[in-house]
Amino acid sequence: MSAVAKEQTIPYTMQGFTVADFPASKRLQIVTLDEATITAFADAVAEWTVQGIEYKPFLRFEVADRLDKVTGYTLGKCLNDIVRDRATGAFLLNYQGNPGVEDGEARTEFEVKLSTAISHIIGLSNHDAMYGQYYARFTVRNVDNSDSYLRKPHRRMELHNDGTYVNERTDYVLMQKLKEENMQGGNSLLLHVDDWAELETFAKHPLAKQDIVWGAPKSKNVDVKVEHPVFFEEDADGNPMMLYIDQFAEPSNKAQGKYLFEMGESLEADPNFLSVPMPVGSMLVIHNHFWLHGRDKFVPHPGLCRELLRQRGHFTD
Repeated sequence: MSAVAKEQTIPYTMQGFTVADFPASKRLQIVTLDEATITAFADAVAEWTVQGIEYKPFLRFEVADRLDKVTGYTLGKCLNDIVRDRATGAFLLNYQGNPGVEDGEARTEFEVKLSTAISHIIGLSNHDAMYGQYYARFTVRNVDNSDSYLRKPHRRMELHNDGTYVNERTDYVLMQKLKEENMQGGNSLLLHVDDWAELETFAKHPLAKQDIVWGAPKSKNVDVKVEHPVFFEEDADGNPMMLYIDQFAEPSNKAQGKYLFEMGESLEADPNFLSVPMPVGSMLVIHNHFWLHGRDKFVPHPGLCRELLRQRGHFTD
């Protein structure tokens, strides 16, 4: 049932970037854009503001094309190969050098452009109702009164998939760190479905294919509820793909509640997760149905502040 992480075999010469294995797992690839690529990309998209890219959706694909063009159209091939291959399905993207802008909002504008390029090389970002754009920006602080665990700093955010409570397909998730202050801990947590020791126990359970209701708290700005199974689909090889989050499931009976409870306990107890530190400016991109993701807790600090950007989308082919 499971795919085994294998050596990356790239049938083309990479231009302007490198790829390496994450030290703890070959499944997660580290993609680093070099300084010349970043400089050329910044120049190529300098004519557009983020507001312009928000207002004109076709510009998002042009931004993506200009980054891909800088690399001789090898970056797009590489990123799609990684994220669509079940044996990998995830990459951490970093860049070298400085895009020629000062820190602050100008630097954030560049980061939004870069994440837009990466997302639209892979597919098409969905509308994010929480923020009202094709992306969302949100801040984690030391004290929070929000209605979900997204902004809760002092507890571990459990492993989950995104897009459980929306009608749009969510094939991939991009998470980018825009800035942070007084922050210790808070690493991203990842667990590949095939590395979950009890996958078969839950994927072959009688309730694995039974529809469950999924809703969302008010902060998500999504009023409708949807129904789908946890193991909603199989990949081309017949392997299970997941669509699960503990916070937003609304079981309709005791059997569903017990199934979901035991699944959550199993996922959180599994030792095969990755703990991934993310430098400011970096982004983590995962296949949403091959990987579960979460976040470790932060060390309390009165000045703790982390701003993140999220894009969630679907493949366009």
